[in-house]
Amino acid sequence: QLQLVESGGGLVQPGGSLRLSCVASRFTLDRYAIGWFRQAPGKEREGVSCISSAGGRINSPDSVKGRITISRDNAKNTVYLQMNSLEPEDTAVYYCAARDLWCTSQVRPDDYRYWGQGTQVTVSS
Repeated sequence: QLQLVESGGGLVQPGGSLRLSCVASRFTLDRYAIGWFRQAPGKEREGVSCISSAGGRINSPDSVKGRITISRDNAKNTVYLQMNSLEPEDTAVYYCAARDLWCTSQVRPDDYRYWGQGTQVTVSS
């Protein structure tokens, strides 16, 4: 079974940046689409971005567009989420997840089969 491990979270001031990593083990990532999700306390898990096995990207919601970049390095079995201009509203646990090959038009948790344990991102002064 594919295993995913996130890292790179932490405490950052508003306006700062973080790069999250999602490393896969037991299987190679090159046949999977990888999504990033986040869940703030008391809120539902929401999709942030997805990158397909071929490198196509989808970003949602509108609140993160222009501030995040998803990328992958299949040689390192890793997918990254670069987040810039962070806001307190970005505070959440961030998860990566995998599904076969392609991103769907909307990044929805129910469409993903394998999940990591999450990494905490806190944006605060």
